[in-house]
Amino acid sequence: MSGIKQLLNDIENAPSGSGVVAIFDFDGTLIAGYSATAFIREQLKRGDLSVTQLITLMRAMTNFGLGNMGFSGMMAVTAQFMRGIEEEAYREVGRHLYTKQIARLIYPESRALVKAHQAKGHTVAIISSATPYQVENAAADLGIDHVLCTRLEVENGTFTGGVVSPACFGQGKVDAAESLASQFRADLDNSFFYSDSTDDLLLLERVGHPRALNPSDRLERIARGQQWPVTKFGSRGRPTLTQFIRSIAATTSLITSFIAGLPVYALTGSRRESQNFSFSLFADTASALVGMDLDVTGEEHLWSHRPAVFVFNHQSKADVIIIAKLLRRDIAGVGKKEIKKETPVLGTILELGGLVFIDRADGKSAINTMKPLIDVIRNEGKSVVIAPEGTRSVSPTMASFKKGAFHLAMQAGVPIIPIVIYNSGDVAPKGDFVLRSATVKVEALPPVDTDQWSVETIDDHVREVRNMFARALGQSEQTGLSALTNKTQPKLKPKPKPKPKPKPKPKPKSKAKVKVKVKAVQKQTVKKQ
Repeated sequence: MSGIKQLLNDIENAPSGSGVVAIFDFDGTLIAGYSATAFIREQLKRGDLSVTQLITLMRAMTNFGLGNMGFSGMMAVTAQFMRGIEEEAYREVGRHLYTKQIARLIYPESRALVKAHQAKGHTVAIISSATPYQVENAAADLGIDHVLCTRLEVENGTFTGGVVSPACFGQGKVDAAESLASQFRADLDNSFFYSDSTDDLLLLERVGHPRALNPSDRLERIARGQQWPVTKFGSRGRPTLTQFIRSIAATTSLITSFIAGLPVYALTGSRRESQNFSFSLFADTASALVGMDLDVTGEEHLWSHRPAVFVFNHQSKADVIIIAKLLRRDIAGVGKKEIKKETPVLGTILELGGLVFIDRADGKSAINTMKPLIDVIRNEGKSVVIAPEGTRSVSPTMASFKKGAFHLAMQAGVPIIPIVIYNSGDVAPKGDFVLRSATVKVEALPPVDTDQWSVETIDDHVREVRNMFARALGQSEQTGLSALTNKTQPKLKPKPKPKPKPKPKPKPKSKAKVKVKVKAVQKQTVKKQ
């Protein structure tokens, strides 16, 4: 059994309930690398840390690494440079850095371990020597309620330059774990601790189930000598040269696939057949280069009611490959206008392939830009695929859905077909260029009939479709008086396959004017897991 599977199996076989504590270190264990690096860069950028202070801080960190300075001494040096700064400013820095840098460093395997412990009802905690500004946003994203870490002194909302004693390091971590266990009447002898460092040996030796995750060389030697499970993850961190080259090849395969479709157009005179050939070729080529496999359920729903509006939750740039692999042909899409501006060649090819670019910042303009897609659905029989979140999320937790896709389906008179993507962030989280090998789980849900929809009830329908995703993903549902609550969606009868026509006559342009009533987008709060 592989490392992660064995760890998950051990959790499954453990007793259920809050009497078992599952403790995770943060840096190097839950995330790849060290969050302090991102914070030091941000301090320099903000002017909170001068070059002279940086040199002093680096000297203290070096002495700590060499064993010439204790952790409390190093933190005292760090904290003095925070004196006079408002704490709320650093909470905002923490939120910003998590979204832009740290979120994509979370190991998907570590996320799976956290979820497995939560499913067993265990008391899950992060005990880290880092500060709450580094840790708390990740804890919220992972649904971890208990964070015990090193805290800086604050008076009247401002840092004093001191450190709250004792620091959460060495014996301080053991004390924190015992305090947490006492609170929940838990037994550390039946509990788990995951760490990457010998700095945590005291707590590793204290718990009944020590686990060395991505360990340093020294910890790995100790762990193997003690017969502790040792597991290393390659899903995050510095990519290999091979991964980098394969990612470039997969990305540029969209261009080569388009070029390969030109002879099809030249021979058949059909732009549509050329697009379909290129679309399928890109799907197969890119997924093979990346080493990405799909585990698909409900595949029959992808073909039973076309044309349709397909909607999917957006986690990764790999979603483009996934959608191409699933839908294969006769597809138009919607993308942000920044793509065409930032990568003109790629943007032009996507536009020739049927992608419509919209300005996400201008809701009215976006709706107007999408109007031609109604004709694409009605007159050309193509389906449209849209990510209703509007952009990629930094974690598997979904954002609110925008209403454009739902208006489009209602006006075109076609069903909505939800595509739930569970873990494409394993391939490439938001912000990462490199695409990594992974098996992505995907589920196509049954078509949702839109025949009885109206502008007045659109918010209810958006909410209910989003909740279909939430239920599949095990996330919190949005609440509200929904017209569809406790009602079963009407079942749609599969449409008969049209008989192929050898040479279809060109269809006249539609003269029908479609009036689109635009309501203000109502902000909805998504309760994070």
